[in-house]
Amino acid sequence: MSGDGFAEGPVIAPRRRRAQLNWLFTVLPAFPLMLLVLRLWYLSRQDLPTMLLLVQYINPLGMISALFITLSWAIPAVILTVRVLGGILLVSKPGDAGRSPIAIGALRMPDWVVLIAVVIAGFTWQLRLLPTLQMLVVAVLGLTAVQRLRAGPWTMRWITLWVPILTGGLTWIFVWPGVVTAVQDGEYSTALLLGVTPLLGPLLTGPVPADWARLVTHWPAIAAAMALPIVVGAVFLRSPVLPGSAIEVGPEDGRVEEVVRGQLIAVDDTSTTMLLGTGEVRFIPNGEVRSKTLCPEPGRPPESAVTVRGWPVEETILEWMAPTRKVTEVDSACLGRPR
Repeated sequence: MSGDGFAEGPVIAPRRRRAQLNWLFTVLPAFPLMLLVLRLWYLSRQDLPTMLLLVQYINPLGMISALFITLSWAIPAVILTVRVLGGILLVSKPGDAGRSPIAIGALRMPDWVVLIAVVIAGFTWQLRLLPTLQMLVVAVLGLTAVQRLRAGPWTMRWITLWVPILTGGLTWIFVWPGVVTAVQDGEYSTALLLGVTPLLGPLLTGPVPADWARLVTHWPAIAAAMALPIVVGAVFLRSPVLPGSAIEVGPEDGRVEEVVRGQLIAVDDTSTTMLLGTGEVRFIPNGEVRSKTLCPEPGRPPESAVTVRGWPVEETILEWMAPTRKVTEVDSACLGRPR
């Protein structure tokens, strides 16, 4: 027994941290399920009977597909952020490797996971975020070299300093026209993403002072962990999960009396179920349905008019490569008018 009243013995903080980390891994799979439930709650305008009806008819695979397509950019962001921040802590303060969740995550993360994350990010991140991706990639390469290679000073200096500088310089030359346009248009956030992030790579490939290591790694990780669920939820709650449709309704003689616009929930033997824009559910007898039209989603107007060598900064490589269906003429039924 020591003089201050505490018994001497092994420190239990690492074991407690591991237990907390296990709880975190247990709770994480529930987050996508919570997003799906909130999406139905939001779609039903907070009406419980309508939500239960949507649960009965909506295919879970369709919602999971919408969740994956909408949020495919978030998974690489989490992986690369953990790898960079954890790597900085590992090379700056190796003694905290077993006590920091981000250091443990970075240490146990396989290289193939990082590679897949980089490929997915390259295809799904907007052009204005690709310089940030380049910064993270050179940081991962430099930190991995510091942790694993036993090379000479010249080789380490080349990997951790000159490679990030040359890569950032080439990226900066490519995005320079976009930086000029963004500054002229007053889009300073876009200018910072395009012009500043490529130059930060050399600052992330080496150690920081040990006394500041936890501060410069844990607090950004905590801020990102708090902001990511809010951003992910805000994006997914606006993504479509039901097809927008327009149904012409009329008596048996074929006359069209009205056009019902909304989202198609289900079609059974007796009726067609539609979710209106007001959150109301309407059951239309199949005998009164004169025609059905699939209406395209209204295009979101671009937030930025900046382009980099003809490439809009809000466009991804996947959007540029994948074939798209261009709507040149909107059916009059989708506008609420009979044909």
